Amino acid sequence: MSVVRDLILQADDDLRYLNSGELRSIVEFLSGGKLRLQIVRILSDSEKKIVDEAARQLFASKPEYVSPGGNAYGQKQRAQCLRDFSWYLRLVTYGILAGSTEMIQQIGLVGAREMYNSLGVPMQGMVESIRTLKGASLDLLSPDEARIASSYFDFLIQGMQTPC
Repeated sequence: MSVVRDLILQADDDLRYLNSGELRSIVEFLSGGKLRLQIVRILSDSEKKIVDEAARQLFASKPEYVSPGGNAYGQKQRAQCLRDFSWYLRLVTYGILAGSTEMIQQIGLVGAREMYNSLGVPMQGMVESIRTLKGASLDLLSPDEARIASSYFDFLIQGMQTPC
């Protein structure tokens, strides 16, 4: 769930105290807390702007998604698509806050491919959706903030590309 939790659990499993390298990792994690909180605040406060921009980019590059027969055709389907954009953005903020991709893996990837496949949503479309979400998000961040946030979006993208 977080670097601190993971290091403590590993040391406890090994029946030992944290070593100096692990303690340094905790110090690094804690010292980056203010920046992680800042990133999460920017992304959370800008959710609507990010989702709207990501959708605009996606549907401009893939108009077949909003055309008759497309997975985002019609008001209900488009609303569900935008809901998923918001959900994945929120999931990325959880990962950034925790400093770990574990929650993204557990909540966002386990079962997601099966669910989208059962609904007939092409995974490549979901990957492209997350790419546009990433781009719209990173545009609002400083280079240092974007460097941190980028890896969480990349983890999600890579996980969606991995075959079941």
